[in-house]
Formats: sequence, structure tokens, C-alpha cells
Amino acid sequence: MATMMAPVEQREVLRCDHCSLVQFRSANSLCRKCRKPLDVEEPEPVVAPALSLVPPAERSSEDSGLQVATAVRDLRRVRNLSQRQLAGRMNVPRTYISKIENGKAMPTLSSLERLARALQVDISALLRDAKTRHKDEAAVLMTDPFLAEIAQFCSQLDALQKSIFLNHVRELASGRRRMA
Repeated sequence: MATMMAPVEQREVLRCDHCSLVQFRSANSLCRKCRKPLDVEEPEPVVAPALSLVPPAERSSEDSGLQVATAVRDLRRVRNLSQRQLAGRMNVPRTYISKIENGKAMPTLSSLERLARALQVDISALLRDAKTRHKDEAAVLMTDPFLAEIAQFCSQLDALQKSIFLNHVRELASGRRRMA
């Protein structure tokens, strides 16, 4: 009376979001400790329509799904976050962030809200195209009088001078001081 077990390589290891128990996926997908569902809400994959089927008036240079994907990737990188760190802030699997960034999944409205909160931006920043997003970020930076004054001089510097200046700023920001 031997029972057949699936090989260990094929079994999915999960962490319960409620009690944090690490376990193999059970047949009923419920946590063995708290009996809550182990599945996290993941949206359906987005299937991009063929451009030939979309009327010219409705075509855009970027599909809205790709705009969200690009925005999430750009904002995550600007904030020096890994996909794993962003996923941790949202309490979703890292693969979900990867699917969003690669345009394979379109986040639901509630996921967009959590994404925006995790990235510390407004939801509209995730839905704007890259050009508009970068213009808005530059406008916000230029409201700082110190940065606006520095920007006037940056165009006059060559690559070496910019590098030296940037290194000085990094040293000042890290609290190190040069002994001359």
C-alpha cells in the first residue's frame, strides 16, 4: 500500500501571507497552519491586439499596458529597488512584478493602487507615457532653487568636470569629508 508522491523538484514551495509558514502547496491550496488560501491575486495575462485590427484613430505609439510596464520599471530603478523589494512592499510574488514589467500581465485597479503606494507616486504617474512622466519629474526637480542654479552651469561642464562634481556631491551626501 505505497502511495505515489510527486518528486520534490515538481512541488511548489510557498510562504503563507497570513502566518508566514513556509510549506509545499497542498492539494486544496490552503495553509496547513491557518487554513487561509495560499494563492495571491494575479491578473490575467494581457493579450495585445494586432495593430492591423486596431483602427488608426485608436493606435498609439505605446500600448497602455506597455506604458504601465515601462513606468513601473523606470520608477523602480529610479528608487533603486529590486523586483523582490518592490514585491515585498506590495506583498506579492516577485514574478508578478516581472510579469507587469514585461507586459505579460496588466495590474488590476487595486494592484495599481498598491504599486503606486509602494513606489511612492500617484497612480496617474503609472499611466502616463514616458515623455510626460520625465517632463513632470524634471519640473519637480527644477522647483528646488539649489538644483535650478546648478542646472544652469551643468551644460558648461565637460565629462571629466561632471564626473568630479558628481563624486564630490556623493562624498558630501555620504558624510565623508576631504582632508586637503
